[in-house]
Amino acid sequence: MRALVATLRPAEIDALLTLWSGWAREDQIPPELAQGGEPWTVWLVLGGRGAGKTRTGAEWVRGVALGLPPFAAAPAGRIALVGETFADVRDVMVEGVSGLMSVHARADRPVWEPSRRRLAWPNGAIAQAFSAEDPESLRGPQFDAAWLDELAKWRLAQETWDMLQFGLRLGAHPRQVVTTTPRPVKLLRKLIEDPLTAISRAGTRANAFNLAPNFLAGVVARYAGTRLGRQELDGELIEDRPDALWSRERLELAREDAAPPLARIVVAVDPPASASRRADRCGIVAAGIDRAGIVHVLADETLGGASPAAWAAKAIALWRRLEADALIVEVNQGGDMAREVLRAADPAVPVTAVRATRGKALRAEPVAHLYEQGRVRHAGAFRELEDELCDFGPGPDGYGLSSGRSPDRLDALVWAVTALALTPSATPRVRGL
Repeated sequence: MRALVATLRPAEIDALLTLWSGWAREDQIPPELAQGGEPWTVWLVLGGRGAGKTRTGAEWVRGVALGLPPFAAAPAGRIALVGETFADVRDVMVEGVSGLMSVHARADRPVWEPSRRRLAWPNGAIAQAFSAEDPESLRGPQFDAAWLDELAKWRLAQETWDMLQFGLRLGAHPRQVVTTTPRPVKLLRKLIEDPLTAISRAGTRANAFNLAPNFLAGVVARYAGTRLGRQELDGELIEDRPDALWSRERLELAREDAAPPLARIVVAVDPPASASRRADRCGIVAAGIDRAGIVHVLADETLGGASPAAWAAKAIALWRRLEADALIVEVNQGGDMAREVLRAADPAVPVTAVRATRGKALRAEPVAHLYEQGRVRHAGAFRELEDELCDFGPGPDGYGLSSGRSPDRLDALVWAVTALALTPSATPRVRGL
């Protein structure tokens, strides 16, 4: 690369650096159609911190201002730039490292007129800056394109959005791009559900080439899998179910980097109802209890689409790795089949069969109560397991997940915690004595 660049003239280097189609990831190029199959009116770019959302928005505005494919067939005359504040528009969207001034070649770079709060391109295109703190400022101007940055942070999001929609009335097909780290706000949910919205997603790691290594090694590793990390780094929309037995706030309070020395460890298995590969997942969760009576969740190795021999091998491997004291298996669904599968895989494994005599909610409620008391902790982040916990609530047919799927991970967790802390024999002792 150095040898190639050394042969280029300054104008050629400038052209190479602004050749966005050669540098962009797939998620940074506008889709052709919305999720409903029609041409999109909103392109929603959801991404984590440092994922390249600002560059994506700036390159799209550059493309529509200059009439460059695949962004536009002809130049847009009037463009709205809307940020949380005027300072955000100026410092991030216009003058930022990945902002509009940095993505243009010298020949077509617009002029920033701060006193008029606008950008003016040599071809006559104009972009005006607006603050989401002042929705009324959007009353009157009209546009054929708009870029909205960090919409999920706006205090007056709906009011600003509404005023902008009345102004998008120029051209044959006015369009707008929304670049934001997702948060569970009503307007963002509406955009995600709209069939005329096209959606692109990218996590922080997708842009690793342009990020400091110590940021990836430190910040990303520290928050990976947590609610904050999934929102701010992975760009996921994380929501709470108000009637769920568990809350994400409670799970975050229960998180720890590692478990202390444990008195007893179990691996719990919630087998699928049938041996078919299309059956429910096989829940496999490990937990231990310390001498103070605190339960620590150690692993979630739930397996989907696997044969009985495969999930049995997975459970036994986890039992061996953790040097667990027992392997707990529910025998309601498969009768003695599940126990026999485990014994066939390794006759030396101490299998304890448990049978559900009460409904899922009645079994889960005492375990959720232990979380409320601070008596269960998570030694790390268990994304899928925690999603099930925070989605387990009442429905028309009793407690369950909103998707209707079986809560396999949750069931295995409940069996593990019950065996360790909610049965008469679950008395912590020093391991080996």
